[in-house]
Amino acid sequence: MKQSMILLHGLFGGLSNWDGVVQHFESRYDIHIPLLPIFDYHLQDNLEYLVSFLEKYVHQHQLEQSVVIGNSLGGHVAILFTHRHPDKVSRLVLTGSSGLYENNSLGTFPKRGNYEYIRERVAYTFYDPATASDALVEEVFQITRDRLKCLRIVQTAKSAQRNYVTAILPEMQTPTLLIWGEEDKIAPPDVAREFHELLPNSELIMLPACGHAPMMELPDRFNEILETFLIK
Repeated sequence: MKQSMILLHGLFGGLSNWDGVVQHFESRYDIHIPLLPIFDYHLQDNLEYLVSFLEKYVHQHQLEQSVVIGNSLGGHVAILFTHRHPDKVSRLVLTGSSGLYENNSLGTFPKRGNYEYIRERVAYTFYDPATASDALVEEVFQITRDRLKCLRIVQTAKSAQRNYVTAILPEMQTPTLLIWGEEDKIAPPDVAREFHELLPNSELIMLPACGHAPMMELPDRFNEILETFLIK
């Protein structure tokens, strides 16, 4: 039976963010990419709601000892889930994760519905602005045209900013890989180094000429590093 791999996207992410990882690992892993219910209406704290969703998803699919990989907000969810359910996670991989500090200027959208502004903010995510494809910009733009979705985005960003994981990181013994862009402007390199210092069983790999989403910007290098970590 294949080991399961759970891929968790960020605040503006989607399933396509993980295409490179899926193509590289799908023959050997049972890959799950749950769509985080960021836009659901609920009465819980937004981040807690996402962690609860992941708990239910893992239970429903009877996943055990999964490799859990999270980008940005997805990393934050992965940290909280792993801390609460270490028996369910064999290895944890974080890239551009929130939880310590995040410069999430996309969370406010002062120019909601302005296409060129959205293109600029999406490009800000990457070291190479060309990575912000027309399809990706259009996907984010459509979200911003919906007032309720924008409200959920802002609420979730604020929830993540309130939830600092500093205290729980030293308690986590799960082998953890940190893959970080040296040019990440949203979760800067100092965040990666602090994660590395606080997580007792962690390894940090910094990628030059790379921004907030290494699995999209440098997919081959990302997969090579991940491959090495998984076979140790």
